Amino acid sequence: MTIRIDICTIEHVCELQEISYETFNETFEAQNSSENINAYLEKAFNREQLETELSMADSQFLFIYVNHELAGYMKVNINDAQSEKMGVESLEIERVYIRKEFQKHGLGKVLLHKAIEMATEHHKTSIWLGVWEKNENAIAFYEKMGFVQTGAHAFYMGDDEQIDLIMTKTIL
Repeated sequence: MTIRIDICTIEHVCELQEISYETFNETFEAQNSSENINAYLEKAFNREQLETELSMADSQFLFIYVNHELAGYMKVNINDAQSEKMGVESLEIERVYIRKEFQKHGLGKVLLHKAIEMATEHHKTSIWLGVWEKNENAIAFYEKMGFVQTGAHAFYMGDDEQIDLIMTKTIL
């Protein structure tokens, strides 16, 4: 199995939109109404929104490939691009999504290590993310990777207010 990480650019917006819809649905459709899922998908992953996010200087999308097949992606933010005011010493992992058929193969771990590498390059001392309180598998994974819960914030799935746990990892 060969694994490759590439930077996702504006030229990849269609691929990004496709994998965003697919992986978000796979992750959340069983526990949310289709109306709320669809409302979120249209808001967060429409082409214009993704193009705006791809053009932000302090955000970066990375694709992860397995044997030349797109398996998932990650979005990281620094400085003012962070979705919460966590300070200039922090890097946010805003999204990590792996296609279902590629899960449980260590790709999330590879992406988290890449985020740590990026944080180090940008002289950041911590990494943080928000994870839905009902996503027990993800929470357990992040805890295993050294993240601890440091807070919570509201997250809207359509018109349904939900809670994201804020998890942070200190890096040296």
